[in-house]
Amino acid sequence: MSAHPYDHGHTVAGWTGFGIAGAGTAVVGLGVCTVSGPLLAVGALIVLAALVLTWLLHLAGWGKPPGPRPREQWGWRTRDAGARRGHAGCLGCRLAGRGRPAAREVSGRVVVPAVRGDARDARPVGAGRTDG
Repeated sequence: MSAHPYDHGHTVAGWTGFGIAGAGTAVVGLGVCTVSGPLLAVGALIVLAALVLTWLLHLAGWGKPPGPRPREQWGWRTRDAGARRGHAGCLGCRLAGRGRPAAREVSGRVVVPAVRGDARDARPVGAGRTDG
């Protein structure tokens, strides 16, 4: 039984990324203390690898979509079934090309732009025109 009434968002992707990034920042700290450029570079690469791995795990369904989840999905080892479609409002999903709803999904109808003038009329609308 959980002591809190909401989902903290603990996931496999989050804990894995946190652990690897923590190790990377420890290496960066060691590089600062020993004034070692190679240790700073290796630590920065480990932190970058943690970011990429966390993103890949999120896309594979081991992350959490933004916002609240149903109580049955609060377990940190619960895989997200909606990850393949992408999460609305999720930067990681947008970077992967997911989570962008089509016009048909948003409004239930197809959006068609209106025709403005014909091909002979090349003047832009509103540029001194009074006919439309």
